[in-house]
Amino acid sequence: MRMTTRGPGAERAHVVIVGGGLAGCAAATVLAERGVRVTVIEKERYLGGRVGAWEDQLADGTRFEMERGFHAFFRQYYNVRALLRRIDPSLSCLRPLEDYPLLGPRGWSESFSGLPRRVPLNLLALVWRTPSLRLRDLPRIDVRPATEMVAFDPSATYAKWDHVTAREYLDSLGFPTRARQMLFDVFAHSFFNPEHEYSAAELLAMFHFYFLGNPEGLVFDVLREPFSTALWKPLRAYLEARGVRFVMESEVSRIVRRGARLSVEHSSGREEGDSLVLAVTVPALRALVDASPSLRDEANGSSSRVDAWTREVASLDVTLPFVVWRLWIDRPLRADRAPFAGTTGLGILDNVSIYEKLEGESAEWARRTGGSIVELHAYAVDEWMDEAEIRRALMDGLYEIYPEARDVKVLDERYLVRRDCPSFAPGSHATRPGVETPVPGLWLAGDFVKLPFPSALMERAVASGFRAASGIAASLGVAEEPIRTVPPRGVLAPWVPRA
Repeated sequence: MRMTTRGPGAERAHVVIVGGGLAGCAAATVLAERGVRVTVIEKERYLGGRVGAWEDQLADGTRFEMERGFHAFFRQYYNVRALLRRIDPSLSCLRPLEDYPLLGPRGWSESFSGLPRRVPLNLLALVWRTPSLRLRDLPRIDVRPATEMVAFDPSATYAKWDHVTAREYLDSLGFPTRARQMLFDVFAHSFFNPEHEYSAAELLAMFHFYFLGNPEGLVFDVLREPFSTALWKPLRAYLEARGVRFVMESEVSRIVRRGARLSVEHSSGREEGDSLVLAVTVPALRALVDASPSLRDEANGSSSRVDAWTREVASLDVTLPFVVWRLWIDRPLRADRAPFAGTTGLGILDNVSIYEKLEGESAEWARRTGGSIVELHAYAVDEWMDEAEIRRALMDGLYEIYPEARDVKVLDERYLVRRDCPSFAPGSHATRPGVETPVPGLWLAGDFVKLPFPSALMERAVASGFRAASGIAASLGVAEEPIRTVPPRGVLAPWVPRA
């Protein structure tokens, strides 16, 4: 049967989406475009989840949009870009960054600009030109585990490496300390999980998705304006024009099955739908499933499958906290400093952004005041560190790579600590739930779900939202959303033996 974009089945359906972040709004976009009536329930006063932005005010009276930290739009984020094209067909909202340095102690640096895009040429070029790896180091590298980077396989890699930690895998490579820090540690830390609690299989999947299986090159774009201005306000207008209803500042407390329909109880009332998409954080999902026992009752004879699924949800977890510290300072740093730099070997400091070089709102403040806006990030911060220690460690790292920062005066600041990024612990892949669930009409979406292709962060959130909406669309007899991704397997996958 030929699927159509719209149909009577879609126009009679009502889908409730819990969560107004990337995953939830991606699902809402696909469904609304097909004529489905959609209600989005969001507990915050703003859309976006971890990539949302909210209005704030500096001590000098300046209004600005605060966010939970810098986010990169890599060029293989095909589904994120497909979502953006709904509101900006030419993607003029994105500004290209042709390079971003990786900085370490004692002046160490790496660059990803100008690398070939094809495997293995990109890897060979990086190894050849890196100052952190010399010819005499090569004989000490263990080729067998290193080969796994160019032999990623969605099944075999997880079967072999998911019970191994990323730290154990990186230790096995035998790279010298400086090369390991500059080539691998920065990358490993970018997914918020500490190496000793991060699956080696997940790390290998990320190597494949971002570098060795990525035909676009390891460079990225950034939004020219805050997320609220460039993405969320126009996307909300786009969705509302297609009939999507938003219920803001309302927290969902439980789900109740009423025959074939799912009822969502929230602080502003109740919504009943033919289908339900849960696009929430891991803690919120666990709490919601635990508070909804009717999901496990009489689920069309599949109670054992539903019980297994609820155990999978209960096994999900979050990783250690991350810190975002944004500083408004009285003078700019050195003019040649990069808009964004990853860091390693500098304590807990993971990257530094100079915001007036990234977005217009910050650039306007810098022009008006002669100052600068600098943001520091720390991922997977040990819980025993208190705020004073974290601040001191971040500033020490900044002084190491940008010594002129010692002379600046901080005019204002925002310091955020959050703990809601998903954990990808060793051994977790087998029990990680996917988009489809055994509860009829119930779907999951978010950057924590298992997908059948490599993906991560914003791209995984959007792709999962598209897949959830496509599953609902197929059940209504209308067309699914195309999902594009990088090649699913590494170039050497067919030739690498798997134990």
